[in-house]
Amino acid sequence: MITLYDCATAPSPRRARILLAEKGVPHDTVAVDLRNAEQLSETYRRINPQCTVPALRTEDGVVLTDNAAIAAYVEARYPEPPLMGRTAVEKAEIASWHWRIEFEGLMAIAEALRNGSPAMARRALPGPVDYEQIPALAERGVARLQQFFATLNDRLATREYVATDRFSMADITAVVAVDFARVVKVRPGEQHPHLVRWRAAMALRPAMAL
Repeated sequence: MITLYDCATAPSPRRARILLAEKGVPHDTVAVDLRNAEQLSETYRRINPQCTVPALRTEDGVVLTDNAAIAAYVEARYPEPPLMGRTAVEKAEIASWHWRIEFEGLMAIAEALRNGSPAMARRALPGPVDYEQIPALAERGVARLQQFFATLNDRLATREYVATDRFSMADITAVVAVDFARVVKVRPGEQHPHLVRWRAAMALRPAMAL
């Protein structure tokens, strides 16, 4: 049985939860308490030396320690429904938009949150090493995030899904980014009608409630 090391309140493991649900993959779940820094414990370090969630233990006992590896494994092991494209062009389009969502969306939120929250003092980057906050990066992160929302709204003006003409990993990661942006007080508004319409449509998918 696959085991997912998860945290219900964090955005990164939510991506893995939605992926597994959309694929219908049965799995066990082990909760990792980020609020109490369980990811930094010696016990969890032996599972994932990167001290991050999610991590996924495969049926063969291999531990995958990031979303990129988890998505690649799950797509290959459980190819239906395809979430990373069928054709060469689809695969490229999904990969391109998935990267943009991570870089322009999720990384912007991380900049704003980790460099602006007192609770993240000396934890400006995830992982086993402590880094000091840079307040200017918090401001830049919010500005980047607002631009990302505008970009995503424009992209969705004439389409149902972010990358191709079917639901994909790009939509999963975009939902997680749009929802988690609330932690830095950025939300879709009346200036983002296409983004709002798309998010409402995504809410109809049962996996998105996870």
